[in-house]
Amino acid sequence: MAVAMTLVQMKVAILRHAIKGPQGATMSSAGVLGALLAAGTIYLAFLGGDWLAAAYAVWMLGWIIGPVFSGGDETLRPEFFAPLGLRQHRLAAGLLASAFVGVAPVVSLVALGGLVVAGAREGVVGALVALPAMVLQLAVFVLLSKVTVGLLGVALGSRVGAIGAGVINGVILAFLGQSWVFAVAFGQGGQIPEFVRYLPSGWGLLAVRGDYLALAAMAVLVVLLLAAWAALLARRTGRDRPSTRGRRPMRPATARQAVVAKELRTWTRDLVRNHLLTFALAYGVFFAGTPLVVGIPDMLPLAGPVFIAMAAAMTANSYGTDGTAHWLTLMTPGASDARGRQLAWLVTVGPVGVVVTVAFTMITGGPWPVILAVTPALLGGGAGLVLLVSVYGLVPGIDPRNRGGNPLRTSEDDGTQTGMAYLMLLLVACAAAPAMTAALLFGWWGVPVGVVTGVLWYWWFGLLAERRLTTKGPELLQLMRTGRRPGSGTSAFAMPKMSKPREAVVMVCVTLGAIPLIPQGVVAMVMTAEGQLRHSWFLATYMPPGLRWPTAVVMMLVGLAMYVTGFRLWHQAKKQAAHKAQEA
Repeated sequence: MAVAMTLVQMKVAILRHAIKGPQGATMSSAGVLGALLAAGTIYLAFLGGDWLAAAYAVWMLGWIIGPVFSGGDETLRPEFFAPLGLRQHRLAAGLLASAFVGVAPVVSLVALGGLVVAGAREGVVGALVALPAMVLQLAVFVLLSKVTVGLLGVALGSRVGAIGAGVINGVILAFLGQSWVFAVAFGQGGQIPEFVRYLPSGWGLLAVRGDYLALAAMAVLVVLLLAAWAALLARRTGRDRPSTRGRRPMRPATARQAVVAKELRTWTRDLVRNHLLTFALAYGVFFAGTPLVVGIPDMLPLAGPVFIAMAAAMTANSYGTDGTAHWLTLMTPGASDARGRQLAWLVTVGPVGVVVTVAFTMITGGPWPVILAVTPALLGGGAGLVLLVSVYGLVPGIDPRNRGGNPLRTSEDDGTQTGMAYLMLLLVACAAAPAMTAALLFGWWGVPVGVVTGVLWYWWFGLLAERRLTTKGPELLQLMRTGRRPGSGTSAFAMPKMSKPREAVVMVCVTLGAIPLIPQGVVAMVMTAEGQLRHSWFLATYMPPGLRWPTAVVMMLVGLAMYVTGFRLWHQAKKQAAHKAQEA
């Protein structure tokens, strides 16, 4: 008990200081968005049926896949307490108690308040049972997240495990991203599948409805998950560093060839990169294939473009994740590895993206002009933007040799790194916009536009990144080493200080802007061009003939306007913060 209270006090102290620092804006924005989702979940409790069980299943999936992006809650790392000689079950119990302190657990507990509503509908006993059910259900969510981090850490110790974990996480996130498909499928069937209520996320709901064995089952599951987590903690804090196998020596003829060889070797040896690349591929394939559940094959050609965009987003902080290895470039006069990194990224992502794009487009028979125009634009834009965004908005990462027992934790500021990934998705989409527009308006003439713009983005963005490295190389290395930007204490992509309503607007615009832009805009345009009408939730396909294209265009403009609004508010607050810093 003393260990748990001490760790809880440490977590509270850390969060209290974090709220006052640059992470405070991110935490408050996440809290606002989470509160909205929690309110929506509680509303479902008044509808009856299994809607609440389905909502809690989504919350559980969110806790499970969250570590894919953030590495999990690592405010208190198990490695910090290994020298104390604590028994693993005491350490696990203490860390579990501290894990209930934070924005995500509080928001989840509020969402679980729907159990009280559901229990009250059953009577006084149901309302009383809801209280322990809420605590046990939250413990299940938190422990599932912790066990997921531990299992991913074990999986990332081998290439097969890293690839398998990437596939599983990509599939889960793709299903969540296409949740409308399942909503339509459930609507067509008239009800949510019965198995949803029997998932661990639905056991609390079963308990308040009179099945008290579900309450006991949750308690047993908590104990089992705690034991599993303790075993994973023992493996994490006690393992040795893996040995490296001998490889053929690299004998490049030029500095650029050396960078390409080094990067290609890193792509094959770094298991975190293996995991992220596999995750991007699985996400692209299943994101495009999920609408087949309701008989819509039209999104299949997007598998390759979505994979390319997601691969760019996952590797947007390439210099930050490589850490202080940049000193090797600085110590080589006249050397700049921007072009070499670009080429290595293109060689790694390009062939896979092209094969997936062509194969899935052949299944549907088109639209070839749009797909063949967008793909080279995305590849060129991605290869250029990955380097440009990384050097201009570098987020200091943890050196690969110091990643510890959680390889997914590549940065101390995961909120900013996640924001960088969202920004990269927007920038890559903008890079492909001219080619897509030309293909939609002029058919096959869009293909040369895509090739030309792809080459232009590759050359121009790479040139800007190379110049940045040449002029600001020492400052970037200092940022990587110390985590402090000269003249500023935050990353270029950190959320600046602004009013709470503006923070909420920025979060809503960035998070939801993709809905009108991609499915209601781009996908609806493709469906309209192919004559695929009256499909599920695509508004333009239900409009009269004269309003279909205007509706799709308006939805695209709405999505772009949301992104522009969010970026402008962020940029204005950033300029005001910089101005105040200069005055001070």
